[in-house]
Amino acid sequence: MKEYMKIRIEDAEVNFRKCLQRVPFLEIESFENEPLFDNFRADLFVTVRIEEKRYRLLIEAKNNGQPRFARTAAYELARVLKGKSDVYGVFMAPYISPQVADICLKENIGYMDLAGNYRLTFGQVYLEHQGVPNPAEKRDLRSLYFPKASRILRVLLADPKKSWRIQALAETAKVSLGQIFNVKKLLEDREWINNSDNGFLLKDPEKLLAEWAQYFNPRKSKSVNFYTLKSIAGLEEDLARNCEKEGIPYALTGFSGAARYSASVRYQRVMAYVLNDPEKIANILSLKDVSSGANVTLLSPIDEGVLFGARQINGIWIASPVQVYLDLLGSGGRGEEAAEAILNEVIKRLW
Repeated sequence: MKEYMKIRIEDAEVNFRKCLQRVPFLEIESFENEPLFDNFRADLFVTVRIEEKRYRLLIEAKNNGQPRFARTAAYELARVLKGKSDVYGVFMAPYISPQVADICLKENIGYMDLAGNYRLTFGQVYLEHQGVPNPAEKRDLRSLYFPKASRILRVLLADPKKSWRIQALAETAKVSLGQIFNVKKLLEDREWINNSDNGFLLKDPEKLLAEWAQYFNPRKSKSVNFYTLKSIAGLEEDLARNCEKEGIPYALTGFSGAARYSASVRYQRVMAYVLNDPEKIANILSLKDVSSGANVTLLSPIDEGVLFGARQINGIWIASPVQVYLDLLGSGGRGEEAAEAILNEVIKRLW
């Protein structure tokens, strides 16, 4: 068996039998492991009969179903099967996303995963089932959106048109070279970067940000809620002044940050990242610790990368538009509406 193959042939056969047995007029004749077909070594060869006509299904299975691997397999199957109307190519993986399903569709090959998604169309057969989510949390997703890895994403999203070399990106993001290589590979697997003689750059920043938003958890930052009688604007100015005085890095985020980027955002609650000691600043500002009715939230992040790309607006540090966008999506209420405004009015214009 091929070294990369971790999908057991037995599992592949069981899945195909269950799927094909749904067709009452189809008879399964045989399953052949690792056949050599026209000098191409596939993983499984299925022969079926519909009335007097035989059809053969040539199946290429990979343990990684990311777009880069799927596209290679789909191209290879399409090439080998060109002009062979009685042989149908099928790509198989543990999980096939809608993006990968589209790749297979464009190459006129079928697909099936172990989660329960499939599309097989040959002869009079049309079998399709979509929408089954990935049953297991993917290790690469966790790796891509870990705090250290997220530093790299922030740098790339700040200027997607910029080409980066490994060393320069590591120095800017303040991570190891190994971390850069890992993230670069994960982005390549998704086909989200382009490589050139000048380095590599993001090809699809919007898809990257959209997926990151799905996995971003603002609750990983420790938050403390307070109440103040001061005006919102006055408190934000006091917070900025005292953080500067105490040498504490900070940045407004959420609605506080969004209002600096978009005039359409209205808010009545202060939100800010305060590194190291938010309670110290809360004491200096005489904020009242409350469990309900708060109008101030101070966040202590698990990684200082949240402050990358922060900028001063009217003398106050504001988190980057990307960070503000992510925090808004996790804030509830009208957060999604404000996040959409930041995405369209600020982030996309920078891209």
